[in-house]
Amino acid sequence: MKAIILAAGYGNRMRPLTDNRHKTMLEVGGKTIIGRIIDGLAENNISDIVVVTGYRDQELKEYLSGLYRNLHLTFVHNANYKETNNIYSMALAFESVKLDSDIILIESDLVYRPEVIGRLLRSEHGNIALVDKYRAGMDGTVVTVEDGMITNVIPPHLQSESFDFSDKYKTLNIYKFSREFCETSFKKLLVYYANAIDKNCYYELILGILIYMQKETIHAEIIDGEVWAEVDDPNDLQIAEFGFNARRREILGYAMGGYWNYDITDFCFIRNMHFPNAAIISEMKNVLPDLIHNYGSRQDILDRKLSWFLLCTRSRCTALNGSSQLYPLLRLRFGGSKALLPAPTFGEYARVFTNHATYGDAGTIDRQTVTEAASSCDIVVFVNPNNPTGTEMETGWIFEFARKHPGKTIIVDESFIEFSSYPSIVSLLETAPLENVIVIKSLSKSLGVPGIRLGYTYSCDARYTEFVTNNLPIWNLNSAAEFFLEIILKHRGALKRSFALTISDRSEFAALLKQVKIIEKVFDSGANFLLVRLNGDGAAADRLCSRLLSDKLIYVKDVSSRFPDGKGYLRLAVRTGAENRRLVECLNMMERAAAAGKPH
Repeated sequence: MKAIILAAGYGNRMRPLTDNRHKTMLEVGGKTIIGRIIDGLAENNISDIVVVTGYRDQELKEYLSGLYRNLHLTFVHNANYKETNNIYSMALAFESVKLDSDIILIESDLVYRPEVIGRLLRSEHGNIALVDKYRAGMDGTVVTVEDGMITNVIPPHLQSESFDFSDKYKTLNIYKFSREFCETSFKKLLVYYANAIDKNCYYELILGILIYMQKETIHAEIIDGEVWAEVDDPNDLQIAEFGFNARRREILGYAMGGYWNYDITDFCFIRNMHFPNAAIISEMKNVLPDLIHNYGSRQDILDRKLSWFLLCTRSRCTALNGSSQLYPLLRLRFGGSKALLPAPTFGEYARVFTNHATYGDAGTIDRQTVTEAASSCDIVVFVNPNNPTGTEMETGWIFEFARKHPGKTIIVDESFIEFSSYPSIVSLLETAPLENVIVIKSLSKSLGVPGIRLGYTYSCDARYTEFVTNNLPIWNLNSAAEFFLEIILKHRGALKRSFALTISDRSEFAALLKQVKIIEKVFDSGANFLLVRLNGDGAAADRLCSRLLSDKLIYVKDVSSRFPDGKGYLRLAVRTGAENRRLVECLNMMERAAAAGKPH
């Protein structure tokens, strides 16, 4: 078996990282890209390797020759790498080396674990392409597959704006070709096309021609969990780091989002899994070109559209680019005041109010304790339901507390209120206004759209509303968020049903978690997440989170540090029923493995 690695390209899309370095010399997980490619071959006993060089060829040759003295390396130089594409490099390789065995072809824009090559070697077929189900962010040639065979090859230049990727597979740019195929039809057509017709196209075009003419059969081996990543640009490099770095939790924790790039099930961040519905998604897709070509409206119009959705007085609500936009403004307006906060709770409040006291939340909140502690504070914060406990308080009691303490500012965070047993305090304030109440709401949790950043603040205090508005930019929401506010009015019924479905999922999830032996307690929750206390300590929770991510690609939030008892605590977002059940099964599997003294 001989391997051919195409590494001639300049790596223009990887600039500026490749301005003074060969693309394959960039590192992923502490090892160079070319090193990972060759190590994967060597671990599968492939030692005859041809490398087609071009850009910075001397750098690459010296590196490989010095590092892999035990391998048989052959270098073929593409001096025209600036004017040619991979078809020309492939033709040079076929013309320059003896095709005396089957060939593994690898492009140098990917990293993989050695078991990926093992998939090729175990296949009984002569001509094979490794493919994976197409996902957002993938780039390059895609194929259609029927009955295990590739039926159509579509290079990038044939993928129009309206191209449908939903039923396509992405080629890994790793192939195995039989010696006979390489010596005959493939080589003849490849060399002729590259030299006589077009040297600046893709060799996949030749494969497509042969398949279309039914001159050759290329089988597809569909990747099933093996780790690989394409690295066409710096963003790809960052994403690949996740798959090849043992510190995955650190990578996700630092990013705090952008998780569409990672093949994980996210039980950390919280959103309504049953909304928006397909009709809303379809409507937003259809109007997306208009949205990205137009500015959003001014704040007054945004607030008006928000008030229609909230069914509240327009002058009392202010649309926000996510509720997090408000916290710097709260610090600006109230930062010197002493505040009373629940403990534990959402971390932003302690950062806003550095001078604060706390009242405890261990699954219940004692009203008398709150009342007594509030006597020495200017501001009282209620997070209802609270995060991360899920503890809910009676809305009517909070309203009465505010009414009885007109000299104190009462901040009510209702980001999860729709999943609780109580209505929003806004409904009470609309009927009986209180100027000392400020309501904060993140809409991403309830509407399921954290990506378009929607939130609001509500107050009957005109001075507070004016302060917030004066500190917002003129174009505060993007057009997609504003359009979402418009169309959601037609989907109130679907939204209400989504809350009921989430509550049902939460009940089933809680019941299943209560049967898991490593869980000591599942807390009652009025939110779309559940807090669980483990039998082990915080260190055990940390290990469990790391193992879930490394073994099962399940990301959960460890909140042990927020509790003073040293126990391990996890906050688990309520996802779909199937995903919730999968997490429970993974926890049970780990428990059974630990009980049997086996590796997880």
